Amino acid sequence: MYQTHLTGTSFATLGLDPCLLQGVHAAGFEYCTPIQAETLPLLLAGQDVAGQAQTGTGKTAAFVLAACERLLRRAGGAERRPHPPRAIVIAPTRELAIQIHQDAVTLGQLTGIRMGLVYGGIDYEKQRDMLLSGVDLLVGTPGRLIDYFKQRALDLHAIEVAVIDEADRMFDLGFIRDLRYLLRRMPKPEERLSMLFSATLSCRVHELAYEHMNNPQMVTIEPDKVTVDEVSQRLYHVESREKLSVLWNLLRVLPEPRTLIFVNTKRAAEYITERLSRTGLEARLVSGDVPQRERERLISRFGKGDLPFLVATDVAARGLHIPDVTHVFNYDLPQNAEDYVHRIGRTARAGASGQAISLACEEFVYSLAEIEAYIGDKIRVLPVTPDLLVPPPTPAGARPSHRRRPRHRHAA
Repeated sequence: MYQTHLTGTSFATLGLDPCLLQGVHAAGFEYCTPIQAETLPLLLAGQDVAGQAQTGTGKTAAFVLAACERLLRRAGGAERRPHPPRAIVIAPTRELAIQIHQDAVTLGQLTGIRMGLVYGGIDYEKQRDMLLSGVDLLVGTPGRLIDYFKQRALDLHAIEVAVIDEADRMFDLGFIRDLRYLLRRMPKPEERLSMLFSATLSCRVHELAYEHMNNPQMVTIEPDKVTVDEVSQRLYHVESREKLSVLWNLLRVLPEPRTLIFVNTKRAAEYITERLSRTGLEARLVSGDVPQRERERLISRFGKGDLPFLVATDVAARGLHIPDVTHVFNYDLPQNAEDYVHRIGRTARAGASGQAISLACEEFVYSLAEIEAYIGDKIRVLPVTPDLLVPPPTPAGARPSHRRRPRHRHAA
């Protein structure tokens, strides 16, 4: 089992194209993570790979480098039409697709490979024009890819590299039929290099791999360790009416925070975002109802350190690589154990350390046993001290809360 997030394998020893290697160095990479060290030699030799590793361990760089190297080694023939992509990366969410594209642009900046990105909710005509003008490596979400394919703006006949990222999430979000629709319209598995990456390789994912890949090599990195050691996990047992006070008192003493706060419902997200903002803690909300451009702007601000607190529903729990997240708070315990792992995986990425703090109230504490069974460990419980129960201040002139007031007994 690996004891560090890096191995002794240098990218310089893998035989990458010099232009691609310069992009690797420009990104600040010198040595491979375990998933990169295990998968890249296989992929560069033309072997299909299905890879499993924890979040934040470098899977994106592994498949981007392998795809770019393949395109550089196999120049397109003269008979190729100008616009069909030669490599495609399919991601389950818009946020993940955006992040993959950003990483691909960084790593391939000196290669001349044309990078494209398509996803729903924004810039339909602009993305369509980009496809028609020509793209080599295309990143996209299933729905938008199928839309352009049916509109004849996207041609899949020239695909030489196909990548499926977060395959388990494809099943969770109901995209598996769309995924199969796209894969069946590409060249046969033996005629392309295929990669599948996922945090978990379930039976469903194995079936998908054997159906649409060419004798894939299964690579698993620390499959028995669900959460990384660098995440310090703590939990407070609180009543629902105490949660906001505990959260506020924990947040206000954090030095230079870059903190994600996860909730289970949009209503709770709106409530705590408003209450925290009214106390002077700058917090913003990211949920499925926030327009795409605004989501991107907020995530960018948060990633740059300009926004200390980001409140999110599970739309942000997977696929986002935001550097230097110091804390993840579960204001609500998630009702699914895998969601807990993906939430806290937003911190302690690439070998850094981080803290995950959960508030277990009477409404959501029932999922705690499942979470602890899934991670194979007990989460450390800390006492709720009186200083944590001090209510946050309400600014003068603020509207009263709509929460039900306690009834008082009248004297006899």
